[in-house]
Amino acid sequence: MNDYDNLKEFCAALGADLFGVANIGVIKKDFLLCADILKKLDKAVCLGVRLSAGVLEDIADSPTRLYFHHYRTVNAFLDQTALKLSNYIEDKGYYAIAVPASQIVDWDKQSAHLSHKKLGALAGLGWIGRNNLLVNKKLGSQFRLVSVLTDMPLKIDQPVAFACGKCGLCVDACPAQAIKDKPEDFEHIKCFEQLKEFQKKRLVDQYICGVCVKVCVGARGAEKL
Repeated sequence: MNDYDNLKEFCAALGADLFGVANIGVIKKDFLLCADILKKLDKAVCLGVRLSAGVLEDIADSPTRLYFHHYRTVNAFLDQTALKLSNYIEDKGYYAIAVPASQIVDWDKQSAHLSHKKLGALAGLGWIGRNNLLVNKKLGSQFRLVSVLTDMPLKIDQPVAFACGKCGLCVDACPAQAIKDKPEDFEHIKCFEQLKEFQKKRLVDQYICGVCVKVCVGARGAEKL
């Protein structure tokens, strides 16, 4: 097998449900990482792990403590998986940086080191949906992401087209009414204010929701309409 197939098999054995490789050339200027390090890197290996359907089912119109715990557990699993992947790549003689699955480094802008969902879109794992999340054809938005930056020579995956169709489940479910028919009309401020309200009420200890994640089932939703 080639390096791409070997890496994909390795990640699947670790428990990754989604795997793709993106060219980061068009986006790495937005990364909050050392420029000298980024000069050495030109790809991102993007991994996704599904969220529990049972845990999501417990969500009604606000996040639950169960979802909050599951969210953190999946993020920790992704970080461990990315660490093992980066070690594997470095053992092959290449550079690799495992970027945290969920870590804010600019609190004013609520920004992480990079956008995993944008990398996931470039890696063909899905498209940016109306809910402003990455939507996978099979998993919808019911997964979490992590990325490993590298210079390993790998085949690049291609982005996929927007495929939400007429599905508006997330539009109807959003407690902040931040989701609109057009993805570009998503109201970030409304969404963030709602997340702050959930956190203020001590429903969760982090800015998360999960309502639109629960209802987003990808192409399955679009096909029913």
